Amino acid sequence: MNHLAHALLAGDDEDLQLGGMLGDFVHGQPDPALYPPRVIAGIRLHRAIDVHTDAHPEVLAAKALLPSPHRRYAGILLDMWFDHCLARDFPRWSGQPLQPYSDALRALLWRHDALLPPGLRRFRGYMDYHQLPARYADRAVLGHALAGIGQRLSRANPLDSALPVLLAREAELQQHFEAFFPELRRFAREWVERHTD
Repeated sequence: MNHLAHALLAGDDEDLQLGGMLGDFVHGQPDPALYPPRVIAGIRLHRAIDVHTDAHPEVLAAKALLPSPHRRYAGILLDMWFDHCLARDFPRWSGQPLQPYSDALRALLWRHDALLPPGLRRFRGYMDYHQLPARYADRAVLGHALAGIGQRLSRANPLDSALPVLLAREAELQQHFEAFFPELRRFAREWVERHTD
């Protein structure tokens, strides 16, 4: 899952949300001298969500829909596509409007600037410029984001041509997302109950 999903799955706790945003930018064990305990819990929740997602039968079935050479990058593609699905129907999944939620998430990152590693500071600038994660609901923005990820990878890849591949399988991918996301929400909620005060 990508940034919007990680924030939503962290619930209403801002420390868990911040940890969810940090999850892709903090490597190894998070330093308790740098991060408060609940932010560390949010980082660990992010990692648990990623592990659970990668092994989930619905996600594996969705990956199998992608042809070569895109299947090799199915993890990246589905993370982004599922955030698109979530953004597109955000009020249904969250009970709140997308744009204010997206604005609040970026404001959270600004309030905690001192805790952000350089990579997340750079990405925050990209988020601000493109009004993310709200604009992940826009297919053109999603296509641009995929191409940008492809440019940052060290080897040649087909990410700049992936959007039509995803759109051609939109109905099937939506079915897998609809089956998967409610279960993932249960997983995240139970993880938070077990691992936080």
